[in-house]
Amino acid sequence: MQIATSARVLVALCPLLLTVMAHAGPNEYVLSPIVEQGEKEIDFTLGFDKHKDQSSGYATSLGFGLGVNAWWATEISAKWKREPGQSSSFDAVEWENRFQLTETGKYPVDVGFLLEVERPKDRSEGYELTYGPLLQAEWGAIQGNLNLLLQKHVRASEPFETELHYQVQLKYRASEQFEWGVQGFGSLGRWNKWAPSSEQEHKFGPAIFGKIRLSGKQAIKYNAAILFGTNDASPRTTLRLQTEYEF
Repeated sequence: MQIATSARVLVALCPLLLTVMAHAGPNEYVLSPIVEQGEKEIDFTLGFDKHKDQSSGYATSLGFGLGVNAWWATEISAKWKREPGQSSSFDAVEWENRFQLTETGKYPVDVGFLLEVERPKDRSEGYELTYGPLLQAEWGAIQGNLNLLLQKHVRASEPFETELHYQVQLKYRASEQFEWGVQGFGSLGRWNKWAPSSEQEHKFGPAIFGKIRLSGKQAIKYNAAILFGTNDASPRTTLRLQTEYEF
């Protein structure tokens, strides 16, 4: 029943998938397919990147999220950024939707789907859309995530190709308050014809995670990583942080 209901929602949203676009910055984070019904959160992200030519930039966001029901979580965020050589400025408003398609732990892999719509401040960029499957599996104390995301620009002043991006994560759940592992993010270029390896973006590195419970349903979750680019097309280093206040 849950899968069928979620599928009907995705089918209803298909026309939107053909008319919107997406973008990722140094504050990008690994998305989970798991939805917590009724959970409310204030979400803060921050990321800095430094390039091989010593230029640097950052991106940050502040959002409010809600687990609407057992299979749908939604979040609205405001985003700011500073590109290398430019001043800081408001960037966009983003609407993120995660749909949990399988019951947690029932199958070897938990499956979800992301639909994320962004409206940039620069209207010539049109809309931004990110969409694709969210996958999570567990092997004892080890948890792994793999997200394959298509990013498309539409209604922009110039045409853009649909690109394939990925997020990967492995973590060892030593304790709820402190976990450790690795994260990776990248872009392969056009989804149906990957860019040459020298033009792709890949960055990987160690990460820490945790959840600190407060009174009642309140808690603070965090994850942070330092990522290292693997080629000239990637930032040399990226520092990223995400914190969530749950209530």
